[in-house]
Amino acid sequence: MSHALCVIVGDGIGREVVPVAVAVLQRLLPDLRLVEAEAGWDCFQRHGVAVPEATLQAMQGCGAGLFGAVSSPTGVVPGYRSAILTLRQRLGLNVNLRPVRSWPRVSPKAGVDLLILRENSEGLYSGREHWQEEGVAIAERVISRAACSRLASMAAEVAAQRQARRITLVHKANVLPLTCGLFRDTCRAQLEAAGWGAQLDERLVDVAALQLVAQPEAFDLIVTSNLFGDILSDLACHWSGGLGLAPSLNWGNGLALAEPVHGSAPDIVGSGRANPLAAILSAALLLRHHWQRDDLARRVEQAVEGFLREEWRADLAGETTRVVAQGVLARLA
Repeated sequence: MSHALCVIVGDGIGREVVPVAVAVLQRLLPDLRLVEAEAGWDCFQRHGVAVPEATLQAMQGCGAGLFGAVSSPTGVVPGYRSAILTLRQRLGLNVNLRPVRSWPRVSPKAGVDLLILRENSEGLYSGREHWQEEGVAIAERVISRAACSRLASMAAEVAAQRQARRITLVHKANVLPLTCGLFRDTCRAQLEAAGWGAQLDERLVDVAALQLVAQPEAFDLIVTSNLFGDILSDLACHWSGGLGLAPSLNWGNGLALAEPVHGSAPDIVGSGRANPLAAILSAALLLRHHWQRDDLARRVEQAVEGFLREEWRADLAGETTRVVAQGVLARLA
């Protein structure tokens, strides 16, 4: 099997952490072919578009991509739409996968090992906003049976891979009976048909948030909608050491785009303080779920674990990027 990777560094510290993750993949996949592409706020300022057609074509040609980070304006900018939302929607990356696990020396609690699968293309992130009248703005929440079915299908696949002991559907159907009801009923029916009925339960999103704070180790696989999953996964990543260790994978239609969850962090660009562990762990998700190399993904995770246990210091400051890169790569030699 040949391996190709579309490399999109994006904005800010993406330029610093992505090369480290690429070096990790090159160590494990000597035949890896790299294709560089552009996307993000800087790209928009240069070219007037956040995601050029050439980038979409490069992703489709490679099948796998690694995206660094994106800066976004806080207000409306004519013609601009979030680069990562555009990539997800234009490429059919319908599912977002976010693992959360305890790591030595950086996690505040041992024994956490959960995975959040979130629908990635619609919900309140569908981009349907308009003014109803002066002073009243409307956002439309889109939930489709087709998108829920794709999510449930991938949830069944992941559940089998990790031999899930529990699958929790998270929704708010008591308040949103049409949209959350459609999400819940579609996912439940498909997961039951796939043989996961005995492991299946449900939580309202507010209860799930409370329980993720109080008892995160009780969860295994969480399946939820776009906005709920975005919020819950950021909440849950506290248990893995914060956003600096939070990986993700945008997944669907034979394509996969790995993406560290942290932002572009313009305040530390060029300082050497950017932590590449989230990008490295995102690359591990590509190995496991796109290239079907669980053995190599485990090697990456073991290298990260060994580095954190043996070398990590909170005061690395301006040496963080270099020390992490050297420490993880040394353990993959």
